[in-house]
Formats: sequence, structure tokens, C-alpha cells
Amino acid sequence: MGYLLVAACASLVVWLWLTLGQGMFWRTDTRLPARHAPARWPSVAIVVPARDEAGVLPHSLPSLLAQDYPGEAEVVLVDDGSTDGTAGLARRLADAHPGGLPLTVLSPGEPGAGWTGKLWALRHGIAHARSGAGPVPDYLLLTDADIAHAPDSLRELVCAATAADLDLVSQMARLRAVSVWERLIVPAFVYFFAQLYPFRWINRPAARTAAAAGGCVLLRTEAAVRAGVPESIRQAVIDDVSLARAVQRTGGRIWLGLAERVDSVRPYSSLADLWRMVSRSAYAQLRHHPALLAGTVAGLVLVYLVPPAALLAGLASGRPAVAWAGGLAWLLMAGTYLPMLRYYRQPVALAPLLPLTALLYLLMTVDSAVQHYRGRGAAWKGRTYARPGDA
Repeated sequence: MGYLLVAACASLVVWLWLTLGQGMFWRTDTRLPARHAPARWPSVAIVVPARDEAGVLPHSLPSLLAQDYPGEAEVVLVDDGSTDGTAGLARRLADAHPGGLPLTVLSPGEPGAGWTGKLWALRHGIAHARSGAGPVPDYLLLTDADIAHAPDSLRELVCAATAADLDLVSQMARLRAVSVWERLIVPAFVYFFAQLYPFRWINRPAARTAAAAGGCVLLRTEAAVRAGVPESIRQAVIDDVSLARAVQRTGGRIWLGLAERVDSVRPYSSLADLWRMVSRSAYAQLRHHPALLAGTVAGLVLVYLVPPAALLAGLASGRPAVAWAGGLAWLLMAGTYLPMLRYYRQPVALAPLLPLTALLYLLMTVDSAVQHYRGRGAAWKGRTYARPGDA
């Protein structure tokens, strides 16, 4: 019981620091920075990598074609070896929206050696946009095929980038949270990401922390050339964070926040779907390092699982100190989670369930490592990628 008291006190200290020192409870402003219409609207190429996306494309592609943007813009959809008719469907959707942005559909074939499928698709989409008959686009909007944009999404992104002189502006799309499992796991997914990559740290002018959300990235073309992307990150499984690091490393200014006009339309109705979504890249996030895996597991246990265990054990054994330490840590934990639940429009009753969700993420992370060592790590839509050092 003495060890549990020490662990509960350590967890309580962590949550006090996160609540008071980092302001996680009340600092929820992740909106786009102050923005004003530019004197000249820059040109934009919207690049959409798509692999077997016929199920979601009718809900996402029309939103891109219908962008209300005053400058020149085009959509380039890159069919990454789809077998479900994604390319043909994209052309039919464009025909059904004749007044929208022009659409080009490319099919570059299977990825070259050492490339992940998404980055191979982005490579060809960006190359097409830069080699057209007209001038090179000033910006590239890199967005996934399951992401739907409000009509003014591109306008707002460009305003923010030009007003704040940002080289990369990224918004974490609001994921779907409709089914029981989505409501339990999806808000926590973004919550844990924000703990790993605090947005306020990333958005500081001289920040050393870098991250982006791959579903919505507005990238200055000059910055992409300077960073050598996507070639310089061609093996990256977690391509968004790698992209942000490459841009920041070459002197670019980046910004990351939560989206209000950008939504994912991909359903994750079952626990198995969500499990695959998390586990396919969790061990890659830990650089495929056993020591980092062990540290992550230990950290999740200490910070998320010890508080409820200490509260229950303290009450059962009549040890008030253990119960109080565990209960306060659990209360602070739930408090820091409330802003994310509000963002996802979920009931506050889900906040005390965060330890259960953390346990699921712990198991997903361990499963990600197990699948990696079985040769099935980073598997997505029929492809399995080796870690960069083995590629």
C-alpha cells in the first residue's frame, strides 16, 4: 500500500503541473490566428491522395470543388492504386459540379522503393501542380480524401497564413464521434496527441516542438522546396509530424490547431476499426524503440491508471491518504479532459472514463509493437511498411 501511495502522489503532482503549470483545464483557444484578407489572393493547388476511397469521396470531394476562394485554385486527386473505382468516381463527381474548381485525376502507379503510398501520391500531385502551363502555385493544400471542408475553409487558411507570415498552417480535422466506441475513443485520441505535441509549444515563434495534422495542411510552396518535401520524408509513416519537422528545420514557421470548418467523414463504427487506426502507427511514433515503449506503458499506468486504483484501494483498505491522492488526481485528470469533450460536443459524464480509454490506448500501443515484430506493422489498406532504417 505504501508503494501505491507514492505512485498516487506522483500522479497527483503530474496532474497539478498539467492543470496549473500548463493550463490544460482552461487554455482551449486553438482557433486560427488573427487573419485578414491579403491584398492579392495567392494561387493554391489542392492535392488529395486517395486509395480505395469510393465510400467517402462523395462526402468530401464536392466540398473541395465548391470552395469559395477568390484566387486561382485547382484540385489534384492522386489515385494511389485503388481497386474500388476511386478515380472514375472522382471524375463523375467533378462532372456533377460543373461550376466548381477544376479537377485533375492522376494515377502514378505503385510507390517507388523506399516510399510510403501517401507520400508517393503527394509527390506526383505536387509535381503536377508545379509543372503546369501556368505559374507555380503559391500554396499547396494537402488534405486527405476523407476530409470535408466548409466552403470558406481554404479562404480562412490562406488568410491566416498570409496575415501571420506562416509557412505551414495545419488544422486537426474534427473526427467523427457518433458511435459508442467513437465517442469513447476519438476525443481521447486528439487529447493524447495534444499532450504529446502541445499546440501552444508548436505555435511559438521560436518553437522547437513541431507537428501537423495530415488531414489539413496548407503549405507555402517555397517552404516545401526549401525543405525538400516530400522527397526528404518519403519513408515516413507518420508523415504529418515529419513534414512539420522538415519545414521547421529549414527555418519555416508553423502553426497547428483544432478545426471548426474541417471534418473527417470516415466512420469508425467498431472498436476493431479504431484499434487498427491507432495501432498501425503507434509503435512508429515511438521510433520502434523498446525502451520508449516501456517508458510509454509505465507513464500511462502511472498517470492514468494509478489514480482510480489508488482511490478504490484506499477506500477498501481504510487508507484515507491513498484515497485522497488518487481521487484528487482522477478529478484533475477529468477536468483537463472537459475542454476536449466540449469541442467534440460529448457529455461531461465521459470525463471520468478517461482511465478506461487510456487502458485501451495502452493495449493498442503494445499491439502495435507486437504486430511490428511479426512483420505486420504500419499496415494500411493492403500495404505494410518497414521502419525507415530497414526500407
